[in-house]
Amino acid sequence: MAPDESEDQRRRAHCVVFGYRFTRALPGDQPTMYLEHIDNPADIRDLDYDELEVLASEIRVFMVDAVEQHGGHLGSNLGVVELTLALHRVFESPRDLILWDTGHQAYVHKIVTGRREGFAQLRREGGLSGYPSRAESDHDVIENSHASTVLSYAYGIATARELLDVGNGHGHVVAVIGDGAMTGGMAFEGLNNLGHSGRNVTIVLNDNGRSYAPTVSKLSESLMSIRANPIYMRRQRKLEQMAGSAPLVGDVLGRGISATKAAIRDMWEPPAFFEDLGLRYIGPYDGHDVESIERALRNAKEFEAPVVVHFMTEKGRGHAPAENDTIKLMHDTGSIKPGSYTAAFAETLVKLGEIHPRIVAITAAMPDSTGLLAFSERFPDRCLDVGIAEQHAVAAAAGMAMEGLTPVVALYSTFLTRAIDQVNLDVGLHGEHVVFCLDRAGVTGDDGPSHHGVLDMVLCMKVPGMTVMVPSSYQELEVMLGDAIELCDGPVSIRWPKTQAVIVQENMVGSGLTGRKVRTGDGGVCLIGAGKMLQACLDAAEVLAEEGIDVTVWDPRIVKPLDGEMLRDAASHDVVVSVEDGFREGGVGTAIQLALEDMNSDAQVEVLGVPVEYFQHANPDVILERLGLDTVGVASAVRRGLSKR
Repeated sequence: MAPDESEDQRRRAHCVVFGYRFTRALPGDQPTMYLEHIDNPADIRDLDYDELEVLASEIRVFMVDAVEQHGGHLGSNLGVVELTLALHRVFESPRDLILWDTGHQAYVHKIVTGRREGFAQLRREGGLSGYPSRAESDHDVIENSHASTVLSYAYGIATARELLDVGNGHGHVVAVIGDGAMTGGMAFEGLNNLGHSGRNVTIVLNDNGRSYAPTVSKLSESLMSIRANPIYMRRQRKLEQMAGSAPLVGDVLGRGISATKAAIRDMWEPPAFFEDLGLRYIGPYDGHDVESIERALRNAKEFEAPVVVHFMTEKGRGHAPAENDTIKLMHDTGSIKPGSYTAAFAETLVKLGEIHPRIVAITAAMPDSTGLLAFSERFPDRCLDVGIAEQHAVAAAAGMAMEGLTPVVALYSTFLTRAIDQVNLDVGLHGEHVVFCLDRAGVTGDDGPSHHGVLDMVLCMKVPGMTVMVPSSYQELEVMLGDAIELCDGPVSIRWPKTQAVIVQENMVGSGLTGRKVRTGDGGVCLIGAGKMLQACLDAAEVLAEEGIDVTVWDPRIVKPLDGEMLRDAASHDVVVSVEDGFREGGVGTAIQLALEDMNSDAQVEVLGVPVEYFQHANPDVILERLGLDTVGVASAVRRGLSKR
């Protein structure tokens, strides 16, 4: 051992794991492992900063392994490791409420709050949710998987505490927002109310390049350190109060101090956006330096007013594949699979873009997952990403359509519901030709109750003048997208599931705005399967044929307006069974049932669909089976209908 080498230096050596220093024991020593001993937030508060650095590396290795096995959101969680550790060292959850927006950046929070072992079943039925879950832990206050909402939650909670006089002694309210959520208009509505109300909320802005980022200079860093000091701020308030109470000239002196502060701020700092809304702003800080983060958060706790603490982080930090993913920094581990409905959409949209120069594509921060990257590369000026702002996307599409463009709005089904008012009144009321292309429709599975796309079909069918298309195969989606562009002159919705598409022959594809009779029976039973549910109907028909029940099967293709020929044929049967993977009440089956009643048909109609409930994460096929939306369930519905005749 070198004579000047300390005992600690002798015991430890350092290697690099994913770009971070990781403490490793030398031969003869026991390895230093921290993660396996973290069961609650108190366990990290006694660690020193070197030990926290090791823990951060261990957490990153752990999360990469878990997500590689089970899927999920990786890049956003790799970026908030140090920030989360600091939050749980400064604040005492669950006494202090730590609210997450978006919820997909809460994996580290889950690890720190005692759910490490649950990652073995991440996003699996009965296992850990990919988002905060109130059923899992008292540390999860809101189940927030749709972005830009946390500031409204925080405002509401802080308001309730003040009105009920429970704020004192009941902890702090901390709202963590970032990963693009600041592009959503609702976030600014919450900021505005928080600023003007003066409610005591600490807003942690996780800026990973997907949200607001003010300019930084040496001078602004110096001013930042002054403004972040609560002692300075208390003295400043005292000075302002003294000046304001001075006889005769108090009002003038008070305005003079405020004007001087504003002049200095405007001269030496970037526009103080947050302060103009009535919020104190401190930052930006290095979001990967735990000591710096803690110092900033402890200062923020001293303010008795809303304060924004701005941290700069790197999405995907410490994992080379994520850092090198220039599109989404491994936001998640999914990709567009060949033969999927999304792949059919991506390919067809580019072809249509070549033919129709007025087509523009719009998305809300998801050009990759919704299949727009190819279109963006071919027509960069005609592909618009508006950020996490679905309401704006839809209203903007209406404006574009008014001037002669043909907007194609590509969203997940679950996110369209955030903009249904704009779909109805900005697009529908004006009769504008906007094509809504909705991915992940129906029961989706792993992401849980917030991501099942079971509401869009019911809602779109209620928009006057809306045409609603449900492709049952890869080729049907190709045809429908072209028809939506070329045959329709009002709003159109096309919805498809996350699962792989069925591949069919050319003679098994419909066209135009009509249904397609897939199988002709003897007139006793008619099955109508919307979209992916067509396959369950075809399989049930085979099962029933073995029982001597000859079944007619229709692919409705267009569920609004319903094909008259299909309805007339269905009306001639004894039993009609409709099957859809959206909400049963008010959906396709209900529309078919009402139409047959208007035709005075005496057919026994059985409507199969999703009940109006929330469904936790599980394999989508398992969920459909439990709901009776599979081969067995459809065949059972036929027998049930026949027994009622």
